[in-house]
Amino acid sequence: MVAGERAIYEEFTPQPSGKWKRYVVGDAALEATGRTLLFINNRTSALRYTDAQIDDYQGLPRRSFRWRPPLKMTVRARFSDETGALVGTAGFGFWNDPFFMTSRRMPALPRAVWFFYSSPPSNMKLDLSAPGRGWKAATLDARRVSFLLLAPTAPVAVPLMNIGPLYRGLWPIAQRAIGVSEATVQASMTDWHTYVVEWGTKQARFSVDGDLTLESESSPGGPLGFVMWLDNQYAVVTPWGRLGYGLLESPGRQSMEVDTLAIEPG
Repeated sequence: MVAGERAIYEEFTPQPSGKWKRYVVGDAALEATGRTLLFINNRTSALRYTDAQIDDYQGLPRRSFRWRPPLKMTVRARFSDETGALVGTAGFGFWNDPFFMTSRRMPALPRAVWFFYSSPPSNMKLDLSAPGRGWKAATLDARRVSFLLLAPTAPVAVPLMNIGPLYRGLWPIAQRAIGVSEATVQASMTDWHTYVVEWGTKQARFSVDGDLTLESESSPGGPLGFVMWLDNQYAVVTPWGRLGYGLLESPGRQSMEVDTLAIEPG
């Protein structure tokens, strides 16, 4: 957290507090029920980006993003649909908004510590032991010096990743360099759960309803911004060189519902 900052406890009663910026585009909506906040995507089109989001970094340069470890984030949430049926991406946590989605900044290498969901046809296969899509706890820090030193080998290394034994032997080196650590969340997405991120200076711990989901020895530094969202994107990024991005159609209303958000010193 920012030095000297007090903890934030948000119960969305009756509306989200003024601490958060809203970002609502396409067929999206943020709907306050009086006790919860609904992030809604309504019958999305593959021709139009749709995103229901709150964050605290719109309009800020990255050096002014708010959060640094150690801190603890607690979110109580549920979704309208299960893994695979929920369309697009969704989640909550901290990142550096590397792709100038909400402000005109220069692109940057991504950094994140968050709970992150992606649906088919997404395939971001960055952890050797975790699937490339689904509901996951995850860390990523592509600004690590180890990755910058390894990056010049990519033209040679990427084709080799198409060879199974070489991929299994070599990718863990790249994975550690990028600071990637992921684990699938086993809990049902449509039930209420309490999600906790303990973001430390050297490691990050993720738990669901008190049960440890991931303990990562890779923990990005700050400053990062807080984000909570539901959109209709997909992305493909694989070690063997597949890249892709697009928008997805959804036939009906889908949502994420949140009734508690707390960020406090860790």
